Amino acid sequence: MAFTLKPQETIVLKSATFSRFILLTLILIWRTLVSPYDTSAPLNPDCLTNTNPDPDPSLRTVRWPGLSSSIENGIVWDSVYFVRIAQCGYEYEQTYAFLPLLPVCISFFSRTVFAPLIPLVGERAVLALSGYVINNVAFVFAALYFYRLSVIILKDPNAALRASVLFCFNPASIFYSSIYSESLYSLLSIGGLYHLASDRKNIAVLCLALSGCARSNGVLNAGYLCFQMMHQAYDAALRKKHWIVTAGALRGVCIFAPFIAFQAYGYYNICLGHLSNEMRPWCKTTVPVLYNFIQGHYWGVGFLRYFQLKQLPNFLLASPILSMVLFSIIHYAKSRPQVFFSLGFQATIEEKISGCLILSSDDFSRSDNACTVEKSSSRMQGVSSNQNFPIGHNLKQRKKRIIEGSPDVIPLEYESTRAHGYLSASVLPFVLHLGFMAATAFFVVHVQVATRFLSAGPPLYWFSSYLMISPTTSRKWGYMIWVYSAAYILLGSLLFSNFYPFT
Repeated sequence: MAFTLKPQETIVLKSATFSRFILLTLILIWRTLVSPYDTSAPLNPDCLTNTNPDPDPSLRTVRWPGLSSSIENGIVWDSVYFVRIAQCGYEYEQTYAFLPLLPVCISFFSRTVFAPLIPLVGERAVLALSGYVINNVAFVFAALYFYRLSVIILKDPNAALRASVLFCFNPASIFYSSIYSESLYSLLSIGGLYHLASDRKNIAVLCLALSGCARSNGVLNAGYLCFQMMHQAYDAALRKKHWIVTAGALRGVCIFAPFIAFQAYGYYNICLGHLSNEMRPWCKTTVPVLYNFIQGHYWGVGFLRYFQLKQLPNFLLASPILSMVLFSIIHYAKSRPQVFFSLGFQATIEEKISGCLILSSDDFSRSDNACTVEKSSSRMQGVSSNQNFPIGHNLKQRKKRIIEGSPDVIPLEYESTRAHGYLSASVLPFVLHLGFMAATAFFVVHVQVATRFLSAGPPLYWFSSYLMISPTTSRKWGYMIWVYSAAYILLGSLLFSNFYPFT
């Protein structure tokens, strides 16, 4: 990441920092004014395996108990698990549902940077403080990566700026300022996609693989590599360079590797060394995946298992973001049907010449200024006005001519106005990924988590930014989007921080 910031990048950093300040302020205000639903947050029984026994109770006293209590009161909902794992490791089977990256980071910082604070507020409060600092700082850098990725994909700095500011004040903001894994996941997934779009594949794979150590849905980021590999396979078939496909497949495997390694770690700790009749049911399955068992057994996650009348309020809570996802996908499909339904293969004829479909090929140059209208127009000079290139049986020949660098293959049906912005072909893999995530949120997981589950999806903010200035839509959509975000920020900071159900 370059150290020199552009003016718009500075605006994004200020917006991200200001939004975190607002969230933390709201959390403090609501905790002061509202009584929590559950007051058990400060409870902290000893670890099951105490490697450092401390028989002297006087050593456990803290100098600032009031501050310690205030910090520990913020350990609610899943934060309890993350802090407990950082303090004691994986003690119970259900704790393996929480992936290790955030607990490892919390443990490291609490024992290094923030270790001098332990005598003042106690170990658990320092663990919580480490989690707050990690997540809020990670969010600020995630916002910066979001802007840089948006500039590359949208080819429009102003649209990228609007989308980035929306991301800074997204409806799931409370989770990005709490001890949850959303901030680290967003930093790694968005950062990985930025490096992938910038043709730094090794760094991209590393970031995307680490995102799978933060949240389980990080493994779905392998879909971007699969999309790229699909197009590379077509290129390789024409040029007989099959090593390109092999390299792409290996990168995809690398993204799955950390998650698989963690499942193996759980199998080693829980299953090995026990007799068959003492083993947990999942240990005996053909492919023992601990994560799936925990989600189904302890939290009732499964296909259509949440479709119950009593869950209707949760479906209503998730309806705004699910509706926005649905509208964004439908609008893209209706506006670019050939690109959408061909999975970008027709875009390789119309836009890949100038590097628009940046995730599809290793052999076309990529830059922040690729796919500009000026470049397209200049290359279209000299093309016969009656030249026509039918899409279909002649696709392979046209593709071959593009690869060989022939300058006369740009069809007249190329629409330069769609070569940038939300309707760009570069947005397609992001739209497909978001659609799969939304379907998973609606049909499989607890639907109320959709707000935070989908909050790291760039197309949400790109589409919102597009709506705000689109001549075919009303300004009221822009106002509605901001009202929705503000309402969920206020509601989330009130309910979540006081242990009331939210999302």
